Amino acid sequence: MVDNTITKDRLIELTGRSERIFASKLAAQFKVSRQYLNRLISELVREGKLVKIGGTRGAYYVLAEYAQQHPEILQARYIKTYSNTSLEEHIVLNEIEQGYPSLNKLPENIRSIFTYAFSEMLNNAIEHSQSKRIRIEVAVRNKRLLFVVEDYGIGVFRNVMQERKLESEFEAMQDLLKGKTTTAPKSHSGEGIFFTSKVGDKFILDSYGYQLTADNELPDVFIEKIKSVKKGTRVTFDLNTSSSLHLNDIFKKYTSTGAGKDFGFDKTEIRIKLYTTAGVYISRSQARRVLAGLEKFKVIVFDFDKVAVVGQAFADEIFRVFHHKYPDIRLETENMNESVSFMVERARAEAKSEKDR
Repeated sequence: MVDNTITKDRLIELTGRSERIFASKLAAQFKVSRQYLNRLISELVREGKLVKIGGTRGAYYVLAEYAQQHPEILQARYIKTYSNTSLEEHIVLNEIEQGYPSLNKLPENIRSIFTYAFSEMLNNAIEHSQSKRIRIEVAVRNKRLLFVVEDYGIGVFRNVMQERKLESEFEAMQDLLKGKTTTAPKSHSGEGIFFTSKVGDKFILDSYGYQLTADNELPDVFIEKIKSVKKGTRVTFDLNTSSSLHLNDIFKKYTSTGAGKDFGFDKTEIRIKLYTTAGVYISRSQARRVLAGLEKFKVIVFDFDKVAVVGQAFADEIFRVFHHKYPDIRLETENMNESVSFMVERARAEAKSEKDR
């Protein structure tokens, strides 16, 4: 007589006895549905008692202790290409967590960053890329967490450029770095790329020969045209697994927490060097390009690092004209050399003089 009693405890016992179990074989042996058996196994994986080895076809499960004693059986990385049809990021995340146990061993703060950043980038690919396929890769090696989300669609910079009627991919990259830039304002806040670029050690967007790199270990940001042409968009995210950074640290940095203020993403940083021509002179029209869309924020920090000189018209446009138009927005500056500081303070003094008249 066949013993058709199957429980989580029995599964643990069977796995310890045979070293590995296959869901399909157990379902046939115990004459239970695959759905019921998969539910029990999934619960054990989430509890950290079983580890899934391999992909959907041919996958098997071993005890967590066995996996620790035989690290050679664990996947070096998780790679899969999904059809972008009714795809949902939480389902993909669940598959990764079950199929790539190295991820579950990471510290809580690193796992939280991964969950947020990966979900945001995958969601962008699902909803904005118009790509039929999406390839993902996750790896933990040499104390680094790496993930890649790659699609074969319209391209992130081209999409923003077309929707916002911008003149170039460079302008699209500039807008993405401001935050609150989205091609679907009714359903998206535009915060995903902004915050994801802040929470990793390195964040790279490649699309149709243009590349945006946020290197937070330097720290610096680069936008450039490159020789290799990626058709679609490739997101690369890299983070040291021993980082002490917490997701909330970044959220708080760009969120108002003062009395009487609503919690919300209302602060941004603008790296002026990304708008310069040879790093020397910036015109009034370029200043207007810098300011485009910044009226959505309450605090704007202008970073003049690596900017040698700015024109009087540029400083006037921001610190007098824009300030008068939006007096409730706080304009802050950092990394100014003596020449830049002179122009900025001159514009501020003129704005104050006009206000006192």
